[in-house]
Amino acid sequence: MPNYKIVIQYNGKNYAGWQIQENAVTVQQIIKEAIEKITRQKINLIGSGRTDSGVHALGQTANFLSEKIVDEYKFLYSLNSILPNDISVISINEVNQDFNARFDAKSRSYIYLISDFKSPFYFDFTYHISWLRNNHIERLNYLSTFFTGGKDFTSFTKHESEVENKICNVSNIHWRKSKFLTIFYIEGNRFLHGMVRAIVGTILFSIRENKNENYILDLFDCKDRSKAGISVPSKGLFLYKVKY
Repeated sequence: MPNYKIVIQYNGKNYAGWQIQENAVTVQQIIKEAIEKITRQKINLIGSGRTDSGVHALGQTANFLSEKIVDEYKFLYSLNSILPNDISVISINEVNQDFNARFDAKSRSYIYLISDFKSPFYFDFTYHISWLRNNHIERLNYLSTFFTGGKDFTSFTKHESEVENKICNVSNIHWRKSKFLTIFYIEGNRFLHGMVRAIVGTILFSIRENKNENYILDLFDCKDRSKAGISVPSKGLFLYKVKY
């Protein structure tokens, strides 16, 4: 049975996240229904991981098994023609039958966008912060170094009891300035529910309240979400890339 890998982009504003759930419209549901309409068969669409309500994606990855071989070019055209304008499948290719978009992922990366000024063109995709300056970048990057490596991220997850294992390995984390945007990047083997937005909010809180690295180190020790900073809004967060 052919196995197809797709790469997806979406504007998460109108969706309750990626994963199918009752009484809510999700990205996974919309794509699954579109594929089933074209192939005329029920499929199991496996995503690389969840994105929360309102979170966007530049490179979400998923796979599905099909009972028949599809013409990839025609399938891609047909699929995008019936998907809503805020969801797009940008590529499709046949992969090994045992490929699993979730369990075969080596790392996932996210970006978070912060705008320097209020703009109607940035509003849906950035978090506007008026006090953040270019001279904060060095300090932002310094504090971010304390999040790297394998650590227990209990203090940075929305639902502390959702998963038993809260050890995540962050391999790359940094901030950079690009004209009117401040861009946060993080890459790791896995992420807990709400973890990225909690990390961004905590680092920004540390800057604004002049906290040092001991504040962050204490958060890892206390394992208490209420002690960390408030999560930033979901609209600035993008699932950037999944590596295999």
